[in-house]
Order: sequence, then C-alpha cells, then structure tokens
Amino acid sequence: MAKRNVPVIQRTLFSWVFTPGNLKLQILLIIIILVAVVARVVPLEMQKRIVNEAITMGQMELLIKYCGIYIASVILASGLKFAINTIQTLIGQRTLATMRRDLYRHILTLPLHFFRKSQPGMVVSSLVTELASAGDFVGMALAVPAASLLTLAAFAAYLLWLNPLLAAVSLALYPMVMLILPRLQRRVNRANKQRVDITRTLSSKIGESITGIQEIHGNGSFAAENRKFDGIVETLLKTRIVWNLYKFGVKVTNNFFNNLGPFFIFLLGGYLVIQGRLELGALVAFLSAQEKLYDPWKELIGFYQAYQDATVSYRRTMEYFDEMPNHPMVPEDRAPYELTGEIRVKDVTFLVDGDIRLLENISLNLEAGEHMALVGFSGSGKSTLVHCIGQLFDHTTGSVEIGGKEVSTFTKADVARNIGIVSQSPFIFDGTIEENLLYAYLSAREGDGTEPASLDDEIEAIQQAGLFVDVLQFGLNAVLEKEQHAGLVEQILRIRENFRQTLADSLSDDVEFFNPNAYLQYSSVAENITMGAPNRDDFAHEHLCGNRYFRRFLDKADLTRPLLSLGADIARQVVDILGNLEPDPSLFERSPIQPEELPDYKELTDRLKRQKLHQLSPVDQEMLLRAALRFAPGIHPIVSMPPLLENLILEGRALFMDRITEDDPDAVTFYEMRHYIHSQTLLNNILFGKLKTDRPQTIEKINQAIIQLLVEEDLMETVVRIGLQYQVGNKGENLSGGQRQKLAISRVFLKKPPVLLMDEATSGLDNSSQARIQHLLDSRWKGTTTLISVVHRLDIIKNYDKIAVMKAGKIVEMGAYDDLMGRKGVLYELVGNT
Repeated sequence: MAKRNVPVIQRTLFSWVFTPGNLKLQILLIIIILVAVVARVVPLEMQKRIVNEAITMGQMELLIKYCGIYIASVILASGLKFAINTIQTLIGQRTLATMRRDLYRHILTLPLHFFRKSQPGMVVSSLVTELASAGDFVGMALAVPAASLLTLAAFAAYLLWLNPLLAAVSLALYPMVMLILPRLQRRVNRANKQRVDITRTLSSKIGESITGIQEIHGNGSFAAENRKFDGIVETLLKTRIVWNLYKFGVKVTNNFFNNLGPFFIFLLGGYLVIQGRLELGALVAFLSAQEKLYDPWKELIGFYQAYQDATVSYRRTMEYFDEMPNHPMVPEDRAPYELTGEIRVKDVTFLVDGDIRLLENISLNLEAGEHMALVGFSGSGKSTLVHCIGQLFDHTTGSVEIGGKEVSTFTKADVARNIGIVSQSPFIFDGTIEENLLYAYLSAREGDGTEPASLDDEIEAIQQAGLFVDVLQFGLNAVLEKEQHAGLVEQILRIRENFRQTLADSLSDDVEFFNPNAYLQYSSVAENITMGAPNRDDFAHEHLCGNRYFRRFLDKADLTRPLLSLGADIARQVVDILGNLEPDPSLFERSPIQPEELPDYKELTDRLKRQKLHQLSPVDQEMLLRAALRFAPGIHPIVSMPPLLENLILEGRALFMDRITEDDPDAVTFYEMRHYIHSQTLLNNILFGKLKTDRPQTIEKINQAIIQLLVEEDLMETVVRIGLQYQVGNKGENLSGGQRQKLAISRVFLKKPPVLLMDEATSGLDNSSQARIQHLLDSRWKGTTTLISVVHRLDIIKNYDKIAVMKAGKIVEMGAYDDLMGRKGVLYELVGNT
C-alpha cells in the first residue's frame, strides 16, 4: 500500500488498488465472487441431472426440482454479477477522481518553466482522457482476475470430475494460447505507446492553435496550420490502424482456439457416448461447461489488454509530470510569515537555458513603505527582476530578502501572505467579479481564521482602482430573479416614480416614457400592441409571428391585413434603397430588415409585383408580418406609419390586454407604473421608457439622477452587491481590457500586502485612469506598502522615492528623480527622447 506522503507521480498503478477507501470494497468483492462462482457451477450439474435423471427416468417432480434450482442459480449469478460490476465501477470511478484531483494539485505546483514548454491541450488530455483507462483498471484489478481464475478453476475441476480424459484434451489448448498471445500483446503495447504520444502531440497542437487563434486570423495562416494538423492526424490514423489490427489479432487468435475446444469435445465425447463410456447428460454438461470456460478466459484476456493499455497511459502521464515543485506549498512547523516590507537584493544573477544572462549582479535596497520605479529599455530585465523578487522565477545566484527573510526559502503560503503582484496582462478567471476580487485575499488568508472581507472593503478596493462605476452599471443592468429581492422591487418602483416626477419634463426630448394611452414612436409595433414585456419565450416579440394565439388575435382585431400592407411597404422601400448596396450592418441600423434577410425579401418583392397580399403563401405573409412587427417609426424612418394604423393598434392594444388577461395572465407583464418588469434590467425598470438618443451627456445626466435616487433609497450598496455577481466569462471576455486591468488592481488592493509588485499594471488604462491610480499609490500606499513598479510612462515617476534605470540586465542608474535628472545620464536621455 502506498504511503500517503508519496507524490502522486511516483505512485505505481497497483498502489491505487488497496488504498484505504477501496480496501473494504475489495474484501466485499471477494466474498461476492466466491458465492457467484458456486452459483455459476450449479446450473451445469443441474443440466446433467435433468437429462440423466428427470428426462431419462420420466420423473416430473425431479424435472421441476432441478429446473427450479437451475433458474434460481442463474438469477442469483446474474444479480451477483451486477453487484460485482457496480462495486468495480464505484472503485474505478472513485479512484479516477482521486487520481485527477491529486495530479491536478501536483500540476498547479510545478515551476513556471514547466508550463512554458507544455501546451494546455496536452495537460487537458492527460487529466481528462489518459487517466481514464487507469481508473477503469483499478476497478477491475482485483475483481476480474479473482472471478475469472476462480471460475476457471471451478469449471476445470468440474470437467475433471465429469471425465478426466475429455478435460485434459479441452484444457490442453490454453497453454498454447498463453504462448502466442503475449507476443501479439507486446506489439499492441508498442503501437499503443506511439498512439499515446501522437495523441498528446495532437492535443498540444489543438491547444496551441486555440491559444494563438488571434495570430492565425491576423496572418491568415489557415492553410499552414491545416497542413500541420493534417500531418499529425495522418500519422495518428496510421498508428491507430496498426494498434487496432494487433488488438483484433489478439481477439481472433483467442476466438480461434476457443472454437477448437467444441470440435475435440464432439469428436472424442461423441465416441465415448457411442461406446457407452460416458452418459449423454454428462456430455451435455461437459459441452456447456467447456463453452462457459470461454467467458472467464475472455475476461482474463480483456483484463490483460486493459492492464497493458492502462499501464502505458499511466506511466506516460506520470513520467510527463515527473517534476517537483521548487518550493513547498505551506510551512510545516510554523504559521506563514507576517513580514515588514523592507527589500534587500544583493548581487542577483538570473540565467536561463544556454547560460543566457537576463539579470547580472543586481543590487538594491528599499525600506518598508518606500516606492521604486523600474524604467529602462525594452528587454532590459525589468519584468524579470520583479518576477525574481516575487519568487515567480528562482534567481541563479545572489540573494533576495523581504523582511529579513530569504525569498528562496519562502513557501508559497509565505509569498501569498506578503507579496501582491499585478502584471501587464492579468488573468481573469471565469466566475463573478466578486470571486475574482476575493481571489488573492482568500488565498493569502487560507486557513488562518481571518474574517472574510466585508462589502465595505470590496467597495473600497474597486473605488480605488476606478471599477466602482462599472460594477454599479453591471448591477443596474442585471435582471432580478422573480423570487429574489422582493423588498428591492418595491424600492425600485418608488425610484421609478421619483425619476418620472423629477425628470419627465427635462428629458422629454431624449426619453419616450411608456404611456398606455399613447402610441410609442420608439417602440416596435409588437411592443405597441402588447404594451408589455413577455414572460415566456413564445410571447417574445421576435416570436410573435409564429404564435398561434397572437395570430388569431390579429385576425380578430382586424390588424392582419393592415400589418401585411405595412410589411409590404417596408420590404419595397428597403429593397429599393439598400438592395444594391453592400450588406454593411451599419446601413441597416435604421431598417427593420436585417442584412442576411435581404435576399429573401428581394425575392418576396418580386412576387408582390405578380400577386396580391391574400394570394401570398403563409411563409411570405409571415415574412411581411415580421417586418411590420419590428417596425418602430422613431428608429426606422424608411417608411412612415399611417395614422389610421396607429389608431387601430391603440384599439387593438386595449383588446389584447383584456383578452390576454383573461386567457393567459402570466404571458405578459404590462407596462404600467405599478408593475415591475422581471424580464427587464433594473435600469430599464427605473427608466421605464426608450431612449431617443445616445448622446453621452444625456446618458450621463440619467445615470447621475439614478445614482442620486439610489442613494436616497439607501440602495447603492445593494445594487453594487448585485453588480459584483456579474459573470465575467472565460478569461474575462465579458469585460473590456481596461476593466480587466482595474479588476486585477482591485484584487491586490483588497489583499493589502506589505510588498506590492506592479509590472506595467496600468499600461492598459487611459491616461486619466493611470494618473488617478498613480496619485492613489502616492497618497495612500506610500509609507504602508513597499512598491516596486515597472513603469512605461516616464511622466508619472517623479514622486517615486527611488528610480532604477535598467539596461541589458543591469541597473545602470538608481536614485531620486531630481538627482538622476541632474546627472543628465541615462534617465535624462530617456525622458528627453519621450
């Protein structure tokens, strides 16, 4: 049994079989197998007795008795077989889950240089695919050979008891099989190793292509990438064919020898029965037992192949990750360090493969709370130095001390507790803003019993990084679940009322507020008819054309024909004006017909020249109706709305509200001041209308008014809390570049480490945001946190305590800004050049 402290990469495949969690189940398996073997032999004896005693002697009672024992044994054997498979599956899947967990934990601790040489696709393939066969094998490692060997022994013993001569002939074939099959299996193993290696190469190639997809698109290198991929696929194709052919060869050979058995039994056994030296019932039982010998033998062969496949995959996987972490994760006999922020770097040199020096004899000193800017030419080693101080890279010679402790002796828990790092291109994890915000804070305080960060702490961090307004907007643009925030709904309705009373007049030219008694020029015909928000997908405005209830309503309200006529006018105008232009989406912004739909509407307008509206097919009528229902006069000036149709729609609105309230009251929530629209965002519920303009000053005026009302209702923190639950998407794809950068800065601000390392952390922000964060660092973080910042913009370094100028891996100048400028050295030249 493997010791608990043995690294996962050094564990053998069989060490997983008797882990503490599996041991009891394995013992239970052996007990069930012993009973199952007896249950499988009993029917053979019953066959013999049914023929020799019950049938031959004409004893009906014996026939019923033996048949009853037979069927009971079959049922018992089947049930036990199911139980064995269930336990096997449980053991295998639990072991596979543990393997994946342990290996994943190990992979996360590996040095960064390992990941620079490994493709993500290969790591994914190893964890997801290659370990699966190892887990399956552990599930069968004890059960299959035990069950098969015991069954073989029981059947062999029974055959010898029936007739030693026939048994000897029948069993003589199996040594021959055992001589031939291992040779074929060795070829299978060689091909399987090649398959695993090529599959990894394929996975790595896929991972590389997905990671570098922007470069592929930017350079149009699709053909080149396809050629690389096709070559790997072709090699894998040939290898898998060879591998499968050898596997089939093993099966065919095994089946051939097993089919020889009945031939000899019929020949010799038939002779013995004819000579009266063997009972007919015994021959029947013998044939049945010999045939059943094939099942455990087949299972043994399958087990042997599964063992070989699992061994290859398992060894290949563990060999690939056979590398140990550079530093322990947590200290063994102490709590993580709580350090002061003084930094001492002395004679640090950093070499990479080929003895290339990226840093050479770097020395610097910073007292706790001092701030240093690292500047210099591109490739001068600024980021490398920051990584060595933060233990992301292990310096080759020299020493780096923080708080009097050598960084190379830190555990990862010490680093997490005392150092905060923000890179130029920070990684944002899939999840919510809050989960990303707390990421570093929780890691630094793992297991120490520290109180969780409060909402006030989170708000302070996002305010400092300039992310507060973005989070507030995410909250305002959130859609509340109907069952949640019941009290909030009432407050939002009050804010809506106050907003309408306060700003209705001043915003009348910019906002069209919902009014049940007026036709809304900036809402679609569908919205004007329903005068509400759909609660179900079949009543969504874009699906109303296919909604039978709504179509019947249009007929009853005498709206179908006028809307078809409107749709025909829209189609003719759009085709006439935009039909011969390139399908640029910007040209169609003021059209209810989309660019991809234009060819279909061109054909439809041709048919309209030959057919009347009532002669059109149902499909054509639905197309015209769709265009009409999308039409909003204030947005789509391509045609004008007939006044008569406006009046008809207003009358139809009242009828629709009455009918739907009676027939299906949950289908639509009407635009009424007393109704909260759960399918709409908080912002839309407050605005309760449609913007007529996208002028920034108007939007800013609305936002400021809403914020003021939120403050008055004491709802600001609630909306921010909702905004913190915004899903950022994979790698933060739902955030802008600036928002991702601000979130990473907020993350480290919330952590409040004694040492802060910023590697061009504000380079992705606009000038005003950079200046504001720099002012914050100067005013609130100086004196409390030691800062080393790689800076690209030289106009923001004046207030740093020290400036280190780097060139070719060395510090060529270091001192205060005014002193260095007075020397008129390298910094002076850099500032002059910028």
